[in-house]
Amino acid sequence: MSIPYSPFKYALALLLCSAISSSSFSQTIIKQDPLISGMVNEVSSKNIETIIRKLVSFETRHTLSDTLSKKTGIGAARNWIREEMERYSKASGGRLKVEFDTFTQPADGRRVTVPTIMKNVLAVLPGTDPSDDRVYIVSGHYDSRASDVMDAKIKAPGANDDASGTAASMELARVMSMQKFNCTLIFVAMVGEEQGLYGATNLAKKAKELNWNVAGMITNDIVGNTYGMETGLKDNRSVRVFSEGVAAGETPQAASARMSTGTENDGQARQFARYMKEVGERYVDQLDVKLIYRRDRYLRGGDHTPFSQQGFPAIRVTEMNENFERQHQTLRTENGIDYGDTPEFVDYEYTQKVARMNLSALANLALAPQQPENVGVLTSGLTNKTSLKWDAPKGEKPAGYYVVMRETSSPVWERKFFVTDTKAELSYSKDNYFFGVQSVDAEGHESIVVLPKAVR
Repeated sequence: MSIPYSPFKYALALLLCSAISSSSFSQTIIKQDPLISGMVNEVSSKNIETIIRKLVSFETRHTLSDTLSKKTGIGAARNWIREEMERYSKASGGRLKVEFDTFTQPADGRRVTVPTIMKNVLAVLPGTDPSDDRVYIVSGHYDSRASDVMDAKIKAPGANDDASGTAASMELARVMSMQKFNCTLIFVAMVGEEQGLYGATNLAKKAKELNWNVAGMITNDIVGNTYGMETGLKDNRSVRVFSEGVAAGETPQAASARMSTGTENDGQARQFARYMKEVGERYVDQLDVKLIYRRDRYLRGGDHTPFSQQGFPAIRVTEMNENFERQHQTLRTENGIDYGDTPEFVDYEYTQKVARMNLSALANLALAPQQPENVGVLTSGLTNKTSLKWDAPKGEKPAGYYVVMRETSSPVWERKFFVTDTKAELSYSKDNYFFGVQSVDAEGHESIVVLPKAVR
């Protein structure tokens, strides 16, 4: 018999495995890793506030603004971000590699009027396992805008959109660069989001051309507000994670398999989002991660979109209640309402909480073994049991595997079974449940869940 568990409030939940026929299984207690807990606690709301206020001090970070001034405009902003990241690099003993990702964006006849040199700021923390080529990317966009998206000179503080996401990514770079991880982590301050996702598009294409194994990409965009003006709701514990169910680059063969198995809610991005919820709520108190089953908000897009279009698992993190009196607004007061995206309206403890969620999921993944390979469900005969098999992952051999399952109507994995073999037989029908497999090491770090394919 297995015991159902809430995958988000389960620090002491027992995972019993007597429903599995396998050569080895045992009782397991899932708990927090002290190393990850320590990093989570290091994420500082004070540091996040300092970064946001510094970015706002450049007056505007419009993509087409001044690049020569040392005090105002996007040039001053990106140079400061690089210098700050280099400070983190020095503290890490030089392991964090900081660079500009520079490209020329042609005029587009829309929001880029002339060819423009643009620069993402990258801080790369190389992995320590030569056999682990996974890359995880976490970003925010540092450009800003006011009501007129073409006005490159007017003040555009952009405290929440998106100095908050940039600050979260930078704070992760500071904390995580002091540790070592199996795979590579890249912390990015993206440019050109407001003009058309140009910084992310350039980096996603670069990742594709260089054959990076981008196992997951997160954009944190608008993660500092907790008050919804229109609704009157104050919510400092809920955060939205957007993910697509069907990958943009799905092949006809993959589409056929998906339709025959009903797995439209189980694309790689959706598994990544579920992982973010499970692990984020494991490590961060007073946090409710809301899984939104869309690539982005209604008819909108963000810096994760180009990565999705290139076939990488990419998700968006955004506050629960956006305040449109602050977002993309020229500074002014009308009818007693203050418009504009200024620092005094950012909830820094909330942004800290979102950053901690990011860190816990990324650290758990980057410390985990790679995912199992060739995961399959046997379909050679009709049966009400489910037989699974898989191959061990590349590189570090895991201590074992979790077989996960859920009702077909459930948005999240509901049960876990621990096995040490590379096969399992469950007394549950594949007609009525979804199953997956993830690698786990001796410290409890889990890989992303892999959905099985039909095999004979």
